Amino acid sequence: MKNEKTEATFHSGFAAIVGRPNVGKSTMMNAMVGEKVAIVSNKPQTTRNRIMGVATDRGWQIVFLDTPGLHKPRTRLGEYMVKSVQEAMDGIDVLLVMVDVGQIGPQDRAIVRDMAERRVKKALVLNKTDTVDEAAVLAAIQSFAKEPYDAIVPISARTGRGMEELKRFIVSCLPEGPKYFPEDMMTDQPERVLCAEIIREKALLHLREEVPHGIGVEMMAITKLSDTLTEMHATIYCERASHKGIIIGKQGAMLRTIGKEARQDMENLLGTKINLQLWVKVREDWRNRMEDLRTLGYESK
Repeated sequence: MKNEKTEATFHSGFAAIVGRPNVGKSTMMNAMVGEKVAIVSNKPQTTRNRIMGVATDRGWQIVFLDTPGLHKPRTRLGEYMVKSVQEAMDGIDVLLVMVDVGQIGPQDRAIVRDMAERRVKKALVLNKTDTVDEAAVLAAIQSFAKEPYDAIVPISARTGRGMEELKRFIVSCLPEGPKYFPEDMMTDQPERVLCAEIIREKALLHLREEVPHGIGVEMMAITKLSDTLTEMHATIYCERASHKGIIIGKQGAMLRTIGKEARQDMENLLGTKINLQLWVKVREDWRNRMEDLRTLGYESK
């Protein structure tokens, strides 16, 4: 497999990452980019939008497109998420189909078969190899051996195993092209979107059962008070009054925890002190309301 590009030319292209929910797509993209540009949690459907991450090195640039997990939608938000996966695959140069090697089920195999029909360079990525023994990895490789993929690459996005091999494969598929983004740019997400996602991530980490799926975050205001201090106001929306109480917690304890952890990540991201003010409001059935989806950035106008 040719994986070296000549220094006389620059190669660039787009690589979409697809798979069912919670297989580690965002973790892998963050590792490839070298920065946390997509939130992660152990909750399915953490990623709701197509998120772009950029990795640049001497002679090449990979534009990763992290996508929501493929699933059968039950809400308009779910329909939007599935649609965003299909749109992300338009015009790509490389397709990365990811499965959790320790939890390969019928849905994974159906996705692998469906994606195999795409006329584009593609790799089947077996993630989370750190959670199983080598025999299980080899068995998984063998079970997919007849699928028409250009490569099957076992990796652990968490530990880094196989990541260099996967990167070499992607680079080998890149056509000659321009540097789409500056070398120091790692995502196309605006500051307010990144901050809203950080807040949602902290809510996902601390809330249980059905509450996290009904959460949306809107950044109401970002005001730079000085070179070292920024004030942010954000609203966390939920679908039920009972969920509001859970998000706030006893004497506001849960909301303070979410706010404290989100503020720390924001300060690391932006390099400034953050004064974060959070509110919680109920918007019943917002995941099925077009106006609310647009307000929270989940639907084209």
